[in-house]
Formats: sequence, C-alpha cells, structure tokens
Amino acid sequence: MSGHNKWSTIKHRKGAQDKKRGRIFTKVIKEITIAARLGGGDPDGNPRLRRALDAARAANMPNDTQTRAIKKGTGELEGVHYEDLIYEGVGPGGTLFIMEVMTDNRNRTAAEVRKLFEKGSGQLGATGSAAWAFEQKGIIKLPLEAGEELELFEKAAGAGAEDLRGEEEEWVVTTAREDLDAVSTALEGDGLKVTEARLEYIPNTPKEVEGDDARKLVNLFEALEEHDDIQTVFADFELSEAALAELESED
Repeated sequence: MSGHNKWSTIKHRKGAQDKKRGRIFTKVIKEITIAARLGGGDPDGNPRLRRALDAARAANMPNDTQTRAIKKGTGELEGVHYEDLIYEGVGPGGTLFIMEVMTDNRNRTAAEVRKLFEKGSGQLGATGSAAWAFEQKGIIKLPLEAGEELELFEKAAGAGAEDLRGEEEEWVVTTAREDLDAVSTALEGDGLKVTEARLEYIPNTPKEVEGDDARKLVNLFEALEEHDDIQTVFADFELSEAALAELESED
C-alpha cells in the first residue's frame, strides 16, 4: 500500500482548506452523535465515542461543541437522527470502493453518491460488491518522534499489534479489528502519544494505476470524500510512482 499511503500524505497536506471550510467539524460531529446514540455518552465505556472525541480534539473542536454533539446523540438535546451505513462501489478499471456514510435521508444520499460514481466512470454497487476485497483492521498512528522502530515494534507487538511501519510523517501500527482499543490504550500507558486510532478497510490485493485511470480515480475519490454524508472513503488502488510524481508536481 506504499503508493496509496504516499498519495494519502499528499492528499492530507492539500486538505488543509477542507478544515477551514468546516467539513472536518461536520463529519466529526456526526460521528460523535451517532457513537453516543449507539453506545452511550460515557467515553470510558464507549470506545467508538472515545475515538470520535480524540478526532475532535485533533481538529481543535471546542469542548462545548463536543458536549452538544454527545447530548444530541443521547437524546438530552433535540437533534437530527443519522443512519450509519456502508456503501460500496466500482470505479474505473474495476477498482473497488467502500464508503462509511452517515445520513438523515438515505434516498437523497444514495442518489447523490450514484451520480458521483456515474460522473467518475464508475457505479454505485450493491451490498457485498466490494467488501469481499477488503479486511477491516485497527490503525493506530504515532508521531515519528515517538521512538526508534525496534523499540516501538516491541511495545506494539507486546500490546497485541500485528505490524508497525514507518511513513513519511508518522508510525502506523496495525491491529486486528477487535484489538484496536486494547492496543491503543496499552501504547498510551507506555507514555506514547497516539495521534489517531480508528478502524479502516484495508484492500487484500491493491491495484496499481497510472495515467488517465489514476487521474479519474483520484478525482472520484476526492469527490466522494467531499460529500457531506460520506465520513470516510476506502479504495483498493494505489498510484504508480509516475502518477505520484505528477500529483506532487501539482502541490
């Protein structure tokens, strides 16, 4: 997944404008609200809510905004009722997409996402059309200054992690889906700063793309990410070195 990860680094560097427009706040508020509705308003007993609040703090969201979102989720304040959905789709070249969606109108959202796929030379698929190509894993991120690779690997493995890899700006720890919270808590207990802990869909066999397909796929991916009802997008493609160089030249 090295190409895809490099693209993610470029993409997130470019994504500062999204934060200014408040898109990150909107998505995190939805996640806090639905996490509180499903698991209660106490983050100590609700791992999903705890991860959502970590994301809120990373985005510098005010505490009172977080509190209101929790209260809307638990019913203490009136709020919108969001559904927590998974959409699947197929992009150019048979690439596969999974999207985590939160919406108050599933018919509207499905129609809008279908149009995005059609515009991007793909199609919104039925349940199971893409999920077979992915495995859900826990992903924990640590700053590069957290330590040396061997030391961090020993701590992560001792806590139950499956793998540790270094990327351009961070260390990434991979866990089994059910071990995410235990490993994250253990690493924090070792004095390490966890900058992000979340579940992700990891493709079993990434497809390398380049040329026109690469540009179409990046445009489709970014259009999906920008939709207000789509929380997260996962895809099974990675960019070739040539495609990455072209993207970096546009930065």
